Amino acid sequence: MLGLIAIVFGIVLTAWGIYRMKTDDALFGKTQKRKNIFNLFLMGEASGIGQFLGGIVCVILGVAYFLFG
Repeated sequence: MLGLIAIVFGIVLTAWGIYRMKTDDALFGKTQKRKNIFNLFLMGEASGIGQFLGGIVCVILGVAYFLFG
């Protein structure tokens, strides 16, 4: 059950991170890629890239729990 919760939470985080990467604005950066990288350094997990990477980690942990737990 815990693995399923981690996978679902990871999918939600990944989708929200993709949305945030496309829509967020930053103080610096001309392209959206540079703005996202600046937001990652400034806000960490609260940025779109941070949520995207956190979601991927949650999915990986959920799958690992199913396989090895």
